[in-house]
Amino acid sequence: MIPVTKTYLPPFEDYVQQLKRAWERGWITNNGILVTELEAKLKEYLGVEHLLFCSNGTVVLQMALRVLNITKEVITTPFSYVATSNAILWEQCEPVFVDIDKNDFCIDPTKIEAAITENTQAILATHVYGSPCNIDAIHKIATRHNLKVIYDGAHCFGTLYNNKQLLSYGDISTCSFHATKLFHTVEGGCIITNDAAIAEQLYLARSFGHIGDNYFSIGINGKNSEFHAAMGLANFPRLPAIMQSRKKICELYDQLLAPLDLQYQKALPGTQYNYAYYPVLFKDETTLLQVIAALKAGGVEPRRYFYPSLNKLPFIKKHIPCNVSEEISGRVLCLPLYDSLSPEEVQMICKIIVTALV
Repeated sequence: MIPVTKTYLPPFEDYVQQLKRAWERGWITNNGILVTELEAKLKEYLGVEHLLFCSNGTVVLQMALRVLNITKEVITTPFSYVATSNAILWEQCEPVFVDIDKNDFCIDPTKIEAAITENTQAILATHVYGSPCNIDAIHKIATRHNLKVIYDGAHCFGTLYNNKQLLSYGDISTCSFHATKLFHTVEGGCIITNDAAIAEQLYLARSFGHIGDNYFSIGINGKNSEFHAAMGLANFPRLPAIMQSRKKICELYDQLLAPLDLQYQKALPGTQYNYAYYPVLFKDETTLLQVIAALKAGGVEPRRYFYPSLNKLPFIKKHIPCNVSEEISGRVLCLPLYDSLSPEEVQMICKIIVTALV
């Protein structure tokens, strides 16, 4: 069976070597040397002022909303993983869905201002599949209306926009280091800001709101362990090779699927992509389901990602039509993509798709 993704694992000896450093000290959580070292490496790589390694990519969204004092309406995208809207709801804010751009699949900035009310406090946008939102337009809107900007960058580790790391934009950016991601720490995530005052609040929020015996605010346990940081440190030097292998796989997909009438995501000019996903759009949902059935029969597991459009979730109280998102979510499919996927496997996947569409 060929899965849609497969966790990259470094040589076991490399992981153990990192792990021994914590083992020998007997310090395996509460910001030990491996967590501190990983944070320093990631800050340097991303070119950001402040970065905290946290327990996952969802809690960091909750932390962002909390420290920015967002309590009312949050303009957000319906085309994302459910964690984006769940974080808003969990913090008892109201998600206001704004439809997406038909080309880049990110929130459509031309539709944001019509959704702004006196209760709007923030924009929480997702860099879909690791490809950037229209950052410049969103920044102008947020400035005009005094709104905070949070970017869900779960997919975009390593993507550049205008020669800057995509995770360096916004009041706060977040990322996921889940095992399925391009760069992972088994479970984990990070939260990023270039504002020292916000960073101080995030530090407290991650650690129950106190430092030693001094208590400053409410907080949660958003920390991560030395064991997880060890995986990150073992994986980090291999990131360029991982991205290069994924790029070659994507280029082979491009070549083999070129004869077909498929639609693809179009990234903004100035984007240097990280090859996190390989999404394709079929002409309609019937065709999509036909291709999925053929792939599964051939031992291939693709993923309808993202599906459904989040504005259609059953627990969303206020239904806001998002025609583009709803239409694209019914046609999009992510094909298998991971560094060890072989050319022969890619050829087989493409052959199944071609045959299913004939």
